[in-house]
Amino acid sequence: MRGFVGRKLTIVAALMATTGLAQAEDVEVLHWWTSGGEAAALNVLKDNLKSQGIGWVDMPVAGGGGEAAMTALAARVTAGDPPTAVQMLGFDITDWASQGALGNLNAVATEGGWDAVVPTALQKFSKYDGNWIAAPVNVHSTNWVWINKAALDAAGGKAPQNWDELIAVLDKMKANGITPLAHGGQPWQDATIFDGIVLSEGNDFYKAAFIDLDPAALGGDQMADAFNKLITLRGYVDDNFSGRDWNLASAMVINGEGGMQMMGDWAKGEFLKAGKVPGVDFVCIRFPGTQGSVTFNSDQFAMFNVQGEGKQAAQAAMAKDIMDPAFQSAFNVVKGSVPARTDVPNDAFDDCGKKGMVDLAEANTAGSLFGSMAHGHAAPAAVKNAVYDVVTGAFNGTYPDGATAAAALAEAVAAAQ
Repeated sequence: MRGFVGRKLTIVAALMATTGLAQAEDVEVLHWWTSGGEAAALNVLKDNLKSQGIGWVDMPVAGGGGEAAMTALAARVTAGDPPTAVQMLGFDITDWASQGALGNLNAVATEGGWDAVVPTALQKFSKYDGNWIAAPVNVHSTNWVWINKAALDAAGGKAPQNWDELIAVLDKMKANGITPLAHGGQPWQDATIFDGIVLSEGNDFYKAAFIDLDPAALGGDQMADAFNKLITLRGYVDDNFSGRDWNLASAMVINGEGGMQMMGDWAKGEFLKAGKVPGVDFVCIRFPGTQGSVTFNSDQFAMFNVQGEGKQAAQAAMAKDIMDPAFQSAFNVVKGSVPARTDVPNDAFDDCGKKGMVDLAEANTAGSLFGSMAHGHAAPAAVKNAVYDVVTGAFNGTYPDGATAAAALAEAVAAAQ
């Protein structure tokens, strides 16, 4: 299979190298950016392509974690009609590459010098067998907490730095008559919170449990403690959380109905679209106990094997636009994330964006930058889904205590490998 994949990639690379001579056609793009802030960010890319005479055929599939989009993608590929470009995360990209389904972006990457400016942690998913197969749009860090400033002031004004301070603030918010923790009851959202909790138990523990998949870490006392903390947080969520989309939970914090949300930095796009200002209307902090560490995911556009020089030319143009420094700045300022290139200036970013860029650089240097389990960057999909099942079960009362949940987690991960 490897030899076949290599030949196919070489053929596509040769074709794409000549696409400058072809008239680019429209791009059909499968994605799950359907919230207000996400759609506004995506319009930056659409407008760039439109200026080159390349149309955009939109194929949005709602669902913030991308699961529904991946189901739709599988159906299209099975039918022999893949979209020209697909938003993807982590191991989903390399899984498709291993099947020989993705085109080769080496010609565009070489022209743009991608190897020198894309962090190695991202290249793990952007490249396969040494070939570029996806263009990273951003780096999202997932261990953020977004707090309504007025609600925080009413609860004492001090952003929590550790677990005990977090519980104290949540208790005060509850006493003040608002929902302390705005949350959407979907497996990926439950897992996003749990990512932060596990990371707060220590970098070594997070790596052992979620990247190395060490059975002792997955089923031990520290994991039991993490599950007990997750169960505790369930007590600060409103009764109507089940099935709520993440952006509606963000809206609760924006409107003052909720005190805080534990969510990746895409949530900031919702605050900005609502006209809110960091430090004035809302506060951004790392999940208490995870300062200095970052869990990340990276939205990337993978280009599927398509027939015809016009379609390949459109793919090449789209990939080039995605990696343009000006686009990386404009897009990520709106999206709430930080650029996938390390050479993009931070001038246009707000205070939370600047903090995100500094945190990412420092974590990368310190060795405390980890792929997010919740967002498909720590372990393959089968393991991630097994973790989802246990975490969501714990959040919804399936297990009587953390120790039982930890034992179930170790068993589920072992079965998924």
